[in-house]
Amino acid sequence: MNNLSFDALMALLALDSTRLELGVIAACLLLAGLFARHMIRRQRAEVLANGNEVLSNAARLGRAGMQRLMFPLAGILLLALARGAFALLHQTPVLMHLVIAMLVAMGVIRLIVYALRQVFAPAGWLSTFEVLIVLAIWTAWAMHALDILPEVIDWLDSQQITLGKQKLTMWTLLQGGAWVLMTLIASIWLSGSVERKLMRAPIDSNLRIVLARVAKVALVLLGLIITLPLVGIDLTALSVFGGALGVGLGFGLQKIMANYVSGFILLLDRSIRIGDLISVGTDRGQVTQITTRYTVVRSLSGVESIIPNELLISSVVQNEGLSDRQVRIAIAVQVSYSDDVPAALAILQDAALTQERVLKSPAPAAFLHSFGDSGINLELGIWIADPEGGALGLRSAIQLEILERFRAAGIEIPFPQRELRIIRDRNVSTPPGDVANT
Repeated sequence: MNNLSFDALMALLALDSTRLELGVIAACLLLAGLFARHMIRRQRAEVLANGNEVLSNAARLGRAGMQRLMFPLAGILLLALARGAFALLHQTPVLMHLVIAMLVAMGVIRLIVYALRQVFAPAGWLSTFEVLIVLAIWTAWAMHALDILPEVIDWLDSQQITLGKQKLTMWTLLQGGAWVLMTLIASIWLSGSVERKLMRAPIDSNLRIVLARVAKVALVLLGLIITLPLVGIDLTALSVFGGALGVGLGFGLQKIMANYVSGFILLLDRSIRIGDLISVGTDRGQVTQITTRYTVVRSLSGVESIIPNELLISSVVQNEGLSDRQVRIAIAVQVSYSDDVPAALAILQDAALTQERVLKSPAPAAFLHSFGDSGINLELGIWIADPEGGALGLRSAIQLEILERFRAAGIEIPFPQRELRIIRDRNVSTPPGDVANT
């Protein structure tokens, strides 16, 4: 790029040739914008026309990325042709190379931001990170355009930081940070691809999660090990720092590390799986998510509980779907001592069979449980295969059916009764008037 200071730029803007060049630049950018808009609309129309066409991920990402590069590429091409036309007219353009550099920076920014959005899930921190990247690229371009970038690089290269026996400069650290960032993005993207392939593999779901997370950590570590030596950072210089950090993590983050280790144990031994209905202390619900640090349990009322994995390892967990998803539900009913008990037991079994969730095998069974103060206690035992669906609605439906059939058969559900007897002492004389009143 030609040396062009700010004062020289202001002087050039006052010339007629420069104004002509600005008009040509504006026309080229306008044509590039119209061309990009036309091509994007055309691609969208093709997508709508071929709505049933299934594109591969690579084709979809390539098309979306090309749409973002359409304007800067078209602008660079038109400005390059315009600069060639100026050369044929024996005129030297002074601003076109600046605009071309701006378009190149725009294309780089759009590619980086698009790559970040594809690699990372949408999050609040990602928007801030995109802004920082845009500011860094535009700042570097502005310093390059004003011809002060070499001076800034020399100053950064003169600032040294001692790390162990190795001396690093600010410029080396910035380069290392940029390379580490790119390596992390590539590693996370590769781990995402590996995870998608593992999720389609015919293996256990918990094993797929473990392999995907191990692959992600391994790729990130491999990228850091390869990248840091390339920018001149000796890994042995970080050994002391790494050892101190490891000791600090061991003492200060014992609970967190215990949760991570417990998470891998849960995923590997498959004692708790996604979809299982478990009870931990006072929390009962369906497992909806298992991470390396915690497990999410959604209760039947819709409330989600975040349970640390260490608690699931160190405490008693009732898993209603570990080896067999069939669960027994007991329904207590009381009838009067004067009622026909065999008929009541038959009604209980028939009422249970009216519900689709009740299994036919094992079949519902009714029993005489015990003799109570007010009546005979019966118990209906039913089996279901979907405990995550809850039991309250099923209990209510069966009990309503029992109540209706009991009324039709004349069977009474007794309420608490007490019989009071007054025993008098025969040796005590009672006046005749009082006897008549009693």
